[in-house]
Amino acid sequence: MNGRAAGDRPSLCSLLSVFERNVYGSGNFIVKEGFFVYSVFRDLAIIILSAKFFGLVARKCKAPQVVGEIIAGLLIGPCILNLVQTSDAISTFAEIGVVMLMFTTGLGTNLKELIKAGPIATLVACVGVVVPLVGGTLLYSAFYGFSAVGSPEFYRALFIGTIMTATSVSITVATLQELGHLKSFLGTTIVSAAVIDDVIGIVVLTCVLGASSGTGTGLGKVLMNTVLFFATAIGVGIIAHFAMKWLDKRNPHTQRITIVSMAFCFAMAYIAEAYFGIADITGAYIAGIVLCTLEDAPYVERRVDISNYVLFAPIFFASIGLKTDISGLTPEILLFSVCFVVVALITKIIGCGLAAKICKFNWTDSLKVGVGMMTRGEVALIVAQKGLAVGMVDAVYFTAVILLIIVSSVTTPLALKTLFAKYPSKDHPSAVAVNESGKA
Repeated sequence: MNGRAAGDRPSLCSLLSVFERNVYGSGNFIVKEGFFVYSVFRDLAIIILSAKFFGLVARKCKAPQVVGEIIAGLLIGPCILNLVQTSDAISTFAEIGVVMLMFTTGLGTNLKELIKAGPIATLVACVGVVVPLVGGTLLYSAFYGFSAVGSPEFYRALFIGTIMTATSVSITVATLQELGHLKSFLGTTIVSAAVIDDVIGIVVLTCVLGASSGTGTGLGKVLMNTVLFFATAIGVGIIAHFAMKWLDKRNPHTQRITIVSMAFCFAMAYIAEAYFGIADITGAYIAGIVLCTLEDAPYVERRVDISNYVLFAPIFFASIGLKTDISGLTPEILLFSVCFVVVALITKIIGCGLAAKICKFNWTDSLKVGVGMMTRGEVALIVAQKGLAVGMVDAVYFTAVILLIIVSSVTTPLALKTLFAKYPSKDHPSAVAVNESGKA
């Protein structure tokens, strides 16, 4: 009956053969002499050792450790030595790293300062989206000609600007944490603005894709999903907050507090991405904010930070270098890529910096806000991939995006460290009001 009798059963060997082909034939595993040798373990060993080594070298050179970890990824990746390639396993570890980093950032947030920084962060994020959007559109038009509004080339130019709007706060967070300014009013403003920037970026992306397709559908859904997510986060957050306070009183300074907190972090990250289309790092950050007023919040932050520092965070920063491949560069693409990087960095500094100045920051602190917002990361890659999927951008322009991520990831920590060393931050009027109310 179709080559096999009704009573026949597949043998154990045949089942193992199918299992081997389907599960262990993905490229992340090596089958040798009947044993499954996990090549991902080799990759993790290389990444962790090289990232930590170059991180220490960077610290010796008075540069932030994240710079050394990114450089380590460049050296061991396809760009130079080609010892490690990006895989699903590496990407998963890296994503866990950035989620945990944002969770600990939320845990260490001063809630009073966050409330005060909210309107300021919103203005910084809005202006920080508009200026790069215009700058990127003009850059593409200057290279390939100005086109009529509504034409396919116009939307291509607009999409290049859309890629520039994305901000990645993870590297800035790590730098501010290392410099001891993450919990300051200035640091809270930068982190909050970057989170809001992600939400605005999703709305802009949907607008551009909807307009280019001629349908315009999806924008209302994205706005509704955004509102529903934050409404859900508030509702779930209130319940989780009181539940965790009850658990914290019954089990202070115990591992179960950390375990439940981590579960809440990953649950919020999943809910944000899977059900509302909001970045998982936003869900993790909000999870940290929900728990930041717990008595054991510093304890949980330290426990989570240990695991992230040892394993996940170095993999995340090294993975940025691993994704870089310069083999397909041409002189024209290289020139465009260089201009793309320069315009993307300058427009973020100008837009966010001027918005911060309007909000009564002094000039040096406004510059710190602009520099802190100029990093790009996984969000820019996601936006570019969306454009590639619908034919809005060609694959060759990924070189420009990768170059922007690398340059901004290396220059931002160095620039922030120099600015904080030469120009100590001064208290913002809102921060002074918070301190006075706290004393009262």
